[in-house]
Amino acid sequence: MGQTDGWPFREESGRRLLDIKVSPGASKNEILDVREGRLRVKIAAAPEDGKANAALVSFLAETLGLAKKEISIIRGEKSRLKTAAIKNHD
Repeated sequence: MGQTDGWPFREESGRRLLDIKVSPGASKNEILDVREGRLRVKIAAAPEDGKANAALVSFLAETLGLAKKEISIIRGEKSRLKTAAIKNHD
């Protein structure tokens, strides 16, 4: 996972957790940087009916080379500040 070097992962209960600050409604999906311990991500989908969350999971899965089912939003479903759980492959 070379492209994830510097991402603020932490381990808990056999999975990786990732704190994220999401900016929905952007012109494209992109990772900005890490600030205050959170990965900052722009997502093109609008924040309605779970569309931005679904787009975030898809974008993270694509970026990490994982299946979408291996990533879930466990905190902040209706907030810009989220925590994603990512299944470990160890």
